[in-house]
Amino acid sequence: MDIGVVVKAISGFYYVQLGNKIWECSLRGRFRKEKKNVLVGDRVKIVPRDDKTAVVDEILPRETELTRPPVANVEQAIIVFALQDPKPNLGLLDHLLVIAEIENINPVICFNKTDLDNIEHIENIKEIYSGTGYPLLFTCAIKGQGIVALQEVLKDKISVFAGPSGVGKSTLLNYVQPGLGLKTGEVSEKIGRGRHTTRHTELLQLDFGGLVADSPGFSSLYLPEMKKEQMSAFFPEFAPFLGECKFTGCAHDKEPNCAVKKAVEQMDIHPQRYQHYLDFVKEVAQKDRRY
Repeated sequence: MDIGVVVKAISGFYYVQLGNKIWECSLRGRFRKEKKNVLVGDRVKIVPRDDKTAVVDEILPRETELTRPPVANVEQAIIVFALQDPKPNLGLLDHLLVIAEIENINPVICFNKTDLDNIEHIENIKEIYSGTGYPLLFTCAIKGQGIVALQEVLKDKISVFAGPSGVGKSTLLNYVQPGLGLKTGEVSEKIGRGRHTTRHTELLQLDFGGLVADSPGFSSLYLPEMKKEQMSAFFPEFAPFLGECKFTGCAHDKEPNCAVKKAVEQMDIHPQRYQHYLDFVKEVAQKDRRY
């Protein structure tokens, strides 16, 4: 049996990429009886019926699993925001970074539309996120800026694009992989955000290696249930200071002799990231009290 990756699922058929060939597959009857779902991104063993069709015989264990979009084995999330039109919501960006950390998916931050912004704002963005250790890309799809760097990040990995509508996700993918012909949307002047142009999850093959999901998902506005003390683990720039606080279980909020707060004062942690951390701690604490 050969092992391939499910790149599309439509009406009970699963399209599995194996090498440079796509097989149209059905499921063994036992999967339906066991109510096992097959997701885009699943690694599966297939048994050919003829030269075009096959049967999914086994679903291999998943490394990661997202529910929105429903895709398995994603290795990284390319989180795209525009520098202007629409203006970036850094609170939402930090939300998505935390969710990626929770899902054990490596985040890559991409700021698009550099042609609409000034150097001072770009330098401020770099200052805020330089301490996170996350890859930070600046792109301009229509001018080709940063496209090669984005291709290098995508090469040989399964990636998902995330971020608000209207920031240029589909446009970037069209430049990264010419010929995709993905629909792109304009930003609505009335509501100040873009219109979703992607309707379903599908893994798109990249000629230089790798698969990418262009989908409207991975943009949840809500954090999952957790204890507020867990939140600091999802801010990588906090790591050098955790365990150095006076009190065990320090929430890095109102406690005295807090190493994280001292790092903020010394600009080893950016104050804006720290403020978003406090916002998220409050959010999960309020949710925790309801249960």
